Amino acid sequence: MRKGEKFVERTIKKLKNKGKVVLIPYITCWDPDLETTEAILWEIAEIEPGCVELGFPFSDPVADGPTIQKAVVRALKNKPTLEEFFSFVQRLNQNGFPVPLVCMTYYNIFYRYGLEKVVADAKEVGLSGFIVPDLPVEEAKSWKKLNREKKLATIFLAAPTSSKERIKKIARASTGFLYYVSLTGITGARDKLPEDVVERLELVRTLSKVPVAVGFGISKPEHVRMLSPHADALVVGSAIVKIVEEKGKKAPKEVKKFLQGLKNA
Repeated sequence: MRKGEKFVERTIKKLKNKGKVVLIPYITCWDPDLETTEAILWEIAEIEPGCVELGFPFSDPVADGPTIQKAVVRALKNKPTLEEFFSFVQRLNQNGFPVPLVCMTYYNIFYRYGLEKVVADAKEVGLSGFIVPDLPVEEAKSWKKLNREKKLATIFLAAPTSSKERIKKIARASTGFLYYVSLTGITGARDKLPEDVVERLELVRTLSKVPVAVGFGISKPEHVRMLSPHADALVVGSAIVKIVEEKGKKAPKEVKKFLQGLKNA
């Protein structure tokens, strides 16, 4: 079974080297239900993303804006558990899902479950890694160690306010890819991105040995045209989640159509 930090890194680099726009879609698991989540994933796989972020619902998603917050509320009505999440990932991989899957959620979920058990279960089912936005790199020593032992990606976030020295530290700690946040604040589709985002991206890429993905606010073809030459991958989240909110069970094909439009930009 293909999995782990190298699967993420190799997939992003392979697509980038072919001159393709590399997207990393985010979806909230169980929004509106797990059946729809699975259908969306198989549609997404057809546009060849670098990986997919699967959001595990958490009641206090501090990095997320209103669109994803509402998705989490919808998802939590299904009473999701990490055991179910891992079983879902295992089923996808057993059925030949071709794209690396990383889990995006908050530290308290893993702390309550047990860090060692989280990493062991993730390895067992073929999850490729984790994004934990409320875990700063300075406090992640034990988390990094557990993931390194299992060769799972630990994806840390760098912000526009991060100093050059801190970006270096984040780059050293990140495996799979480094997630550069394009703007200060929370997730959510934006009309305009910061004027200095390209300059900042170029700096981060010079400091990172792993691919650099940029996210927060990306929702339009012009964003893709602006950022794709300067990043290894583009994270698209809230714009997808909004489609799920509006289309419900009819969302899978609409999500694929939207992402294909971005890739064709």
